[in-house]
Amino acid sequence: MSEAGGGRGSGSPVPQRAPWSLVAATAALCLVSATSVGTAVAAPMSREEKQKLGNQVLEMFDHAYGNYMEHAYPADELMPLTCRGRVRGQEPSRGDVDDALGKFSLTLIDSLDTLVVLNKTKEFEEAVRKVLRDVNLDNDVVVSVFETNIRVLGGLLGGHSLAIMLKEKGEYMQWYNDELLQMAKQLGYKLLPAFNTTSGLPYPRINLKFGIRKPEARTGTETDTCTACAGTLILEFAALSRFTGATIFEEYARKALDFLWEKRQRSSNLVGVTINIHTGDWVRKDSGVGAGIDSYYEYLLKAYVLLGDDSFLERFNTHYDAIMRYISQPPLLLDVHIHKPMLNARTWMDALLAFFPGLQVLKGDIRPAIETHEMLYQVIKKHNFLPEAFTTDFRVHWAQHPLRPEFAESTYFLYKATGDPYYLEVGKTLIENLNKYARVPCGFAAMKDVRTGSHEDRMDSFFLAEMFKYLYLLFADKEDIIFDIEDYIFTTEAHLLPLWLSTTNQSISKKNTTSEYTELDDSNFDWTCPNTQILFPNDPLYAQSIREPLKNVVDKSCPRGISRVEESFRSGAKPPLRARDFMATNPEHLEILKKMGVSLIHLKDGRVQLVQHAIQTRGFVASSKPYNGCSELTNPEAVMGKIALIQRGQCMFAEKARNIQNAGAIGGIVIDDNEGSSSDTAPLFQMAGDGKDTDDIKIPMLFLFSKEGSIILDAIREYEEVEVLLSDKAKDRAAILKGKMIPSYIINSNLEMENEEQPSSENDSQNQSAEQIISISQAVDLVDQESPEESSLNSHPESLSPADSDNAASLSPSEQTSNPTEDRETTSLDGECTDLDNQLQEQSETEEDSNPNVSWGKKVQPIDSILADWNEDIEAFEMMEKDEL
Repeated sequence: MSEAGGGRGSGSPVPQRAPWSLVAATAALCLVSATSVGTAVAAPMSREEKQKLGNQVLEMFDHAYGNYMEHAYPADELMPLTCRGRVRGQEPSRGDVDDALGKFSLTLIDSLDTLVVLNKTKEFEEAVRKVLRDVNLDNDVVVSVFETNIRVLGGLLGGHSLAIMLKEKGEYMQWYNDELLQMAKQLGYKLLPAFNTTSGLPYPRINLKFGIRKPEARTGTETDTCTACAGTLILEFAALSRFTGATIFEEYARKALDFLWEKRQRSSNLVGVTINIHTGDWVRKDSGVGAGIDSYYEYLLKAYVLLGDDSFLERFNTHYDAIMRYISQPPLLLDVHIHKPMLNARTWMDALLAFFPGLQVLKGDIRPAIETHEMLYQVIKKHNFLPEAFTTDFRVHWAQHPLRPEFAESTYFLYKATGDPYYLEVGKTLIENLNKYARVPCGFAAMKDVRTGSHEDRMDSFFLAEMFKYLYLLFADKEDIIFDIEDYIFTTEAHLLPLWLSTTNQSISKKNTTSEYTELDDSNFDWTCPNTQILFPNDPLYAQSIREPLKNVVDKSCPRGISRVEESFRSGAKPPLRARDFMATNPEHLEILKKMGVSLIHLKDGRVQLVQHAIQTRGFVASSKPYNGCSELTNPEAVMGKIALIQRGQCMFAEKARNIQNAGAIGGIVIDDNEGSSSDTAPLFQMAGDGKDTDDIKIPMLFLFSKEGSIILDAIREYEEVEVLLSDKAKDRAAILKGKMIPSYIINSNLEMENEEQPSSENDSQNQSAEQIISISQAVDLVDQESPEESSLNSHPESLSPADSDNAASLSPSEQTSNPTEDRETTSLDGECTDLDNQLQEQSETEEDSNPNVSWGKKVQPIDSILADWNEDIEAFEMMEKDEL
């Protein structure tokens, strides 16, 4: 998702602009100059080794592309585990992920210009002939406007751009007569009805055959779209207009961008993730640079580079200033609320933000690009791949990895800007990991879980469109490429558009509307491709000096919790934490609250509210039919008034919840379909909705890994009835903390203490003959949270929603079942601190023997005493708007 180069194409003159904007417009000039100044600190990689790695990339591409053509074509994508094609409607629905599939040989079109970049011109010519002969764009399929634009329209335009280049060279494509461009124009007209809204923002989906709103279209009723979905059209649509002379495409894309700019939050200059396409109201008011927004920022800057319109640069710089002011917390990039930009909206980051360092290179802001890239690389070295989402302490939040190319993209642009061979070594690591962990006999398979190395039967088209392109360019010298890459700009899908389009068919009005909305001064244009002496001082260790402090940022993220405890043993008990001493900005205080099951809520007036919820659902369990819960239940009488057991997979969690709720279930337990998975080895996560409003779902939902789920299944086979308790607060919180060392500075022995343990379920179970109460300590998975399995991020998309609850659930202890996860509260769930529990247990036993006044995990401070100082805020909390909870 980043830029390619700059310079002039086909001898076209660079548009006349102010001196400060000239260099930014021809981005390659900035990057090439930076390369000449940057001094390599790592050992230079030999030409032979670079060629060897480049050839390895070519072989990997052949493996992926060849298997697609052999086993999948003309299907949209290859399923590499089963060696067959993925055809829309013939495989179980994957929700929004499938909106990219339109029965138009997606992977082939997405790979067209990659073939030329990799010097496979003969294969390119054959591929173009196949597209013209076989691809049908008139299918009765509902597709994503966003995905179809960046992958298919962009793929056709990228193929056309390089086809006319090859034709000019005189060896290949001599028969070509703009056929790909005509297909692109046909597709462009099919997408135009999506813009039929009062705002000018497009509907998120459209039927390729029937358009919008017709009964047979099965779409056109949506009200919301993501910011990236509406704001990532200008490059492809403007290129289509300038190639064909039909100005309507660029006009529609500009109108959408103008509307988004006007609707930005004026005090923070940030945009939200989701917007109502009819009213312009922000539906999701969190803001970041990852999924849902990412390519909106990217296309503002690149539209300036490609089209030469200063207003796009002014808008980008205004947003960029806000990003660096509020979202950037080097090396982290954390979402914030657009109305309260000093307030973080979540404590984890998604993988799609990995494109941002590459965009910062085009911007000219190298230092934060190096910092964020290095942080991401440390996460990759820990997990082999970048997880779909990871926490601020670098643990896995969502374990999936669909072979995303954004990190490789940023690696390429940082190498291009710095010339530092360190980034060649980074690229080498990416190649090794792909071959070692993702390569399968029929291609490359997405990672289902980066911790276990399990695979998913998925190889997205962007893997061929972007990953191999960036990796090959990383190791290629100029003479290795048959054309000048600096004459093109990369779209968000890495398709190539020629820069000479900036001087072609400039009939679109370029009225500068930016100044109507904000006052701009020269500071808005700082760091737009500045003098490279500023980027790279005379210190030859510049880039290394920026990376060095981050070398151990991931490895050191876990032991921080131990050092405080060890210090308490050396220096004696710490002063107790009293309510009046609590600080909402103190991570240690927040961790204490988290262990107590307390949520921290920020009120509108700047104060904070501590709240604890205690919702419980108790009932007998019954298996749903079908077991996956993905369709209407055939045994509603069996689950009526009971907690339904469902298998994970094949549809969204929200869909399962609705089906069992409609059958009368009072709750649901989803059991992992990944056989052998266990909470002992896998971290907890939240379940999610399907991108739609989940307010209609009223029942609680719980996720159990396979090992813990088998406890319930085994009990059902042994007993006639099994009763469980679902709770967002452990029935016996001390059971979870049992064996944990709770330092004395947490518990104030001078405060009145109460033991809140509830009656043991063992007494209950003794009075039940044919019944059994099962006990498992696990994470509650709320239906309106996202999962790593059922709702992966799209190429950039709309399906991403924040996890905003850390509630815990447990099922009360019993005689027959031990608690497999009771010692995991402070353990690193990713394996970086596997011995922590044992260390703390040994230390607590020693301390108990020597100090009878210290209590480890036996008493819990009453929540009422913690909330005493905030009771007057309860009413204000209850009246908070839903989006701020």
